[in-house]
This record gives sequence, C-alpha cells and structure tokens, in this order.
Amino acid sequence: MPIGRTTAAGGMETSYGFRQVDAGDKQPLVNEVFHKVANRYDLMNDLMSAGMHRVWKDAMVAWLNPPKRPGWRSLDVAGGTGDVAFRIVAASHGNAHVTVLDINGSMLAVGRERAEKQKLADNVDFVEANAEELPLADASFDAYTVAFGIRNVPRIDVALSEAYRVLRPGGRFLCLEFSEVDLPFLDKAYEAWSFNAIPRIGRAVTGDGEPYSYLVESIRKFPNQRNFAAMIARAGFERVSFRNYSGGIAAAHSGWKL
Repeated sequence: MPIGRTTAAGGMETSYGFRQVDAGDKQPLVNEVFHKVANRYDLMNDLMSAGMHRVWKDAMVAWLNPPKRPGWRSLDVAGGTGDVAFRIVAASHGNAHVTVLDINGSMLAVGRERAEKQKLADNVDFVEANAEELPLADASFDAYTVAFGIRNVPRIDVALSEAYRVLRPGGRFLCLEFSEVDLPFLDKAYEAWSFNAIPRIGRAVTGDGEPYSYLVESIRKFPNQRNFAAMIARAGFERVSFRNYSGGIAAAHSGWKL
C-alpha cells in the first residue's frame, strides 16, 4: 500500500522501495533491477513519466547550458544508456566531452552501442563504477549531472560529497529526479497512476512488474525538494536552487562549487 512521502533525508541506504533491507544489501538489489530493464530503459521512463522524461531532460540540459567551446568536460552519473550525455553533446554543438559513469554494466552496454550508432565515440566515454566512490581525479570536471539515478544510490550524502570533490571550482551540479507533487488533485491522480497502472503495464510489456513496483516505491521514499536541496547544501554546494516540472512530478536541483 502507498505510504506518505518521506520528507527527511535519512533512511535511503536501507530502503529498497518500501522494504527495509540490511545495510549493504540495497545496491545488489538495485543492480538486479537495472540488469532486467536495461534494454527497455527508455520504455521504463516513458511508462513512469507518460513520456515527459524526454521533455524534462531537455529542460535540465537547457538549464545547464553547456558552452559551445572545446575542452569543457561533464560527468553524467547513473546515465548508462547515454540519454543525457548525448543531449549535452548536442547542446554544445559537438564540443563537450561527457564521461558516462554507471554501476550497471548492462546499462553501459546499451549506451556504448548507442554512442557508436550515433558516431559519438569521440565525445562520450563510459566508466563502470560506483557513485559513492568515483575513480576520478579531484577537480576534473566542469559539470556533474545525474537524472533519475540518485534515489537508487544507498548513501546519497556520500555521492554528493564525491560530486563536489570531482568538480572544478566554478563547476556545477545538476540533478533531475522524480519528486513531490505540489498541485491539488494532480498528486492523487499521479499516485493512482504510479501504484496501480505502472507495475501492471510493466508486467504486460516486459513480463515482470517487480522492477516497476520498486521504482515507484523508491520515488515515494526519496526526500522532497526542500530536503534534498538541504542535502546538496550540506555537501558544500552554494547557490542551491530547484525547479519543479509538471507540478513537481519531477524536479531539477542545481548547485555550484564556488
């Protein structure tokens, strides 16, 4: 059954959807979800957002506004299929270089194949690693993006600290995530769609509704906009702000390393 949204920041490291799991058990469970859905990842996001994830990603990249000059580097975390990375390259008129980092090899395999088909191998590289322990040098990126991925990280505070570490002074953090609906009536309609329709459609399309149940539940366990903004500020970022999309179904958070 649906439960009230978690507004505080704690507890994500031991919550697998609405289930409580032991510390250290969440990551393998999440990995298995994305191994199952990797080849249908865009379909998954289409189901969960009624196709709006594409519009929201475009809006986030527009807010990032990557410069149209060579040498600018961005890190896209939990973006294995390359969806955001390819948008950043396009927005930079082919000048940006994006490192896609994901803990899930199945997702990365999809991204590499897409990059080759789109002839973006010179602009995008792929790294299999954990967001909580980035194998990357300090102050090595101009931007860090993560879209619909940070709620699947067990220790979000650690991931945010790592984001701060790898950004150059003046670098920017941007996170797009499902969030708390703030419009009357839309919240009830979206909840009904999420908990009743999405797992059933996922089961009909893929033969397995369990990954979709987890993903819907994980949205409700994620901190709301203001509490997540506070987490970003605690990691050291300044000028932290957020923008709601579609009445708060999704929100983009921004912070600067100054």
